[in-house]
Amino acid sequence: MLRVRETLASIAPGTALRDGLERILRGRTGALIVLGHNELVDSIATGGFTLDVPFSATGMRELAKMDGAIILDSNVTRIHQAAVHLMPDHTIPSEETGTRHRTADRVAKQTGFPVISVSQSMQIIAAYVDSTRHVLEDSGQILSRANQALATLERYKLRLDEVATTLSALEIEDLVTVRDVAVVAQRLEMVTRIAREIDDYVLELGTDGRLLSLQLEELITGVDAERELVVRDYLPAGKRAPSTEKLLERLEGLSATELVDPASVAKALGLGASEHLDGAVAPRGYRLLAKVPRLPAAVVDRLVEHFGTLQKLLSAGVDDLQAVDGVGELRARSVREGLSRLAESSILERYV
Repeated sequence: MLRVRETLASIAPGTALRDGLERILRGRTGALIVLGHNELVDSIATGGFTLDVPFSATGMRELAKMDGAIILDSNVTRIHQAAVHLMPDHTIPSEETGTRHRTADRVAKQTGFPVISVSQSMQIIAAYVDSTRHVLEDSGQILSRANQALATLERYKLRLDEVATTLSALEIEDLVTVRDVAVVAQRLEMVTRIAREIDDYVLELGTDGRLLSLQLEELITGVDAERELVVRDYLPAGKRAPSTEKLLERLEGLSATELVDPASVAKALGLGASEHLDGAVAPRGYRLLAKVPRLPAAVVDRLVEHFGTLQKLLSAGVDDLQAVDGVGELRARSVREGLSRLAESSILERYV
């Protein structure tokens, strides 16, 4: 998937390569372009001529008027060869039917380099990366879908803020159940997945996606950190307990159907199955401590390790907090006042 993203970034609107591809598309000549050059590529290429000249969109457009493939370097800075006849291994399976697309598919699989095919008859640009085929769409169509996804993300983010605020109030009152944690983790994962989908659109839009990128960044700021803090707060105890990273992987591995089921989310978090959804759980305090201004992560870890639970942290006085390594009198007062303000605001937001 990373290689596909890298290839899409290199042919996104605003790049010289995309400019050249669109010139070819408008000229209705078609083209076959290999984004990489080595001995293996040479071994399956015959005919044509060697250029080794700097890449330019207009130059590639003119070369595409001739039959044969164009071979660029992997950084798309030079044109190595043009009018080349490619003969990949015919035993490599391909579901493509057209000669140009079938050749592109097989060359990509055999050489490991991305190959771009511009169809003269169908007027489409297709990128072949390993075994993946991706058809480039018009920026307007992608932007329309991206805006729909962004509207969905805004609604989900609003709902996430609501359930996260409720969880904070329940944590302070020591009334948290497995269901409450599962609902917040569920919403965090949903928001993350929608954000990733929009990020793919931003990548494919290139310079056309700048405003979309800014909107996305504003909406998801802090979401990744919140996901990790929720998992750390309710991480199962014991030497054999899975790590935070492992539980996050489990959440990411849930299917769309499993993600809408709080019981499946709770199981992924290591908090039990459906019969345990109404069971009480106690947070360690990572989430609320992270909201205290100017409190280093190392001090947060030591505070949680020393007190064990959020309730003990909330009941700790300044002298108790000072007993923790790295917490002086000023920091102890800051933590005490910060937690008190968070407690008041969370309960007020829930009940007012």
